[in-house]
Amino acid sequence: MQWAVVLCALVALSECSFKIPLIKGKTARQTLMEKGIWEETRQKYPYRPMAKFIQTGDESMTNDADLSYYGVISIGTPPQSFKVIFDTGSSNLWVPSVNCNSAACQNHAEFNPSESSTFTWANKPVSISYGTGSMTGQLAYDTVSLGGLTVTNQMFGASETEAPFMANMVADGILGLAFPSLAAGGATPVFDNMMSQGLVSQDLFSVYLSGNSAEGSVVSFGEIETNYFNGQITWIPLTSETYWQIQMDSVTINGNVVACSGGCQAIIDTGTSQIVGPDSDISNINNWVGATTDQYGQADVNCNNLPNMPEITFTLNGNAFTIPATAYTSQDYGCHTGFGNGGSSQLWILGDVFIRQFYAIFDRQNNMVGLAAIA
Repeated sequence: MQWAVVLCALVALSECSFKIPLIKGKTARQTLMEKGIWEETRQKYPYRPMAKFIQTGDESMTNDADLSYYGVISIGTPPQSFKVIFDTGSSNLWVPSVNCNSAACQNHAEFNPSESSTFTWANKPVSISYGTGSMTGQLAYDTVSLGGLTVTNQMFGASETEAPFMANMVADGILGLAFPSLAAGGATPVFDNMMSQGLVSQDLFSVYLSGNSAEGSVVSFGEIETNYFNGQITWIPLTSETYWQIQMDSVTINGNVVACSGGCQAIIDTGTSQIVGPDSDISNINNWVGATTDQYGQADVNCNNLPNMPEITFTLNGNAFTIPATAYTSQDYGCHTGFGNGGSSQLWILGDVFIRQFYAIFDRQNNMVGLAAIA
C-alpha cells in the first residue's frame, strides 16, 4: 500500500497530512464530581501512575481520572468506530468486544467480529495490567482505519473483561504509540505497521494538544505540522527505545533546583494527564508553589494566587522548557496543580500538563523527540 507516499510526492505537503482530530472531552474526575461520588471513587480506585511503567511481562497501564483527549478510529469491514486514547506510553491497540460483560464495556462501543469480513482470530489471549484492575481478552487481526490511512492485518485486543474504573472514561479503548518491545502478546503496534506498509512519508508522528478548547487538538502521522508551533524544534535523543524516554537534567523554580537534582530519566507520555515524579520531588515542587496536598495526592492551591505563582523550568538534555502556573494548574471545583506522586520510582512522566505547552514530535527514524513552543 504505497499509494499514500506516492500521492505525497505529487501534491503539496500541506495537502498530504494524515491526521486525526483529538477531542478534549469531560474527564472521569469531572463526571464523578458532578455525580457527587469522586471522593468515594478515588478511595476505591487510587491513582497509581507508575504502574503503567513497571515491567511485569505484560504491558501495564493505570487508571487516570484526568485523561481527556481521544480520537476516533475504525476497525473492520465495514468499519466499526471507536474512541481511543492515543498513548505514547504503551504499545497495544485494544477496544471492548461484544464478548465482554464488564460494566465498563456495557457503556462503550463494542467490536463485533461477526460483522467484519476481514476479521480473523489470532488464537492468543492477552492480559494488560492496570494499577487497579486489568483488561483481559483475545488478540485478533483486522483492518484499522485512522486519519485517512488504512492499516491492514493489524493485531489488536478484543476485551472480555475490563477494570471497573474504565466505566467512567469517555474513551472506549487505547491505541499505543510506544515501541514494539512493550507490546503485550507480541502484537505489532499500529504505527510500526504504518511504517512497514509504506503509509507514511516520514517515520514520525506528532501531537498538538489544545488547552481549554474542546477542539483543535490533533495527532498527525508522517508529518510535522508547522502551523502548530513557533520558533525552532529542539531535538532530544532517546535514552531508551522502549518508551519515549529522554534525559532530564533538573527541575528549577526561580533558579533553584527543586527536583531531579543531578539528573533523571523522563518519559514524554500522551497517555498520562499529569507531570509525575518521585514523591519527595513532587512534594517539594508543590511546597514551592504554595500547594496543600491531601491524603490522595491532590495538591490544592488558592485560585486567587494563580497570578503570583512561579514558572517552572524543566531542563531536558541541556535545553530549558518553562511552563507558567496557568499550564500546571487546573480549575475543577477549586484549583489544583497537575503534579502527581509516582512513589519511590525515580522515573518521571511528562504528561499532558507538559505537552499542552510544546508541540511534540516522535521520530522513529532517528529515535528522537522534538519539542517546540506551541503557536
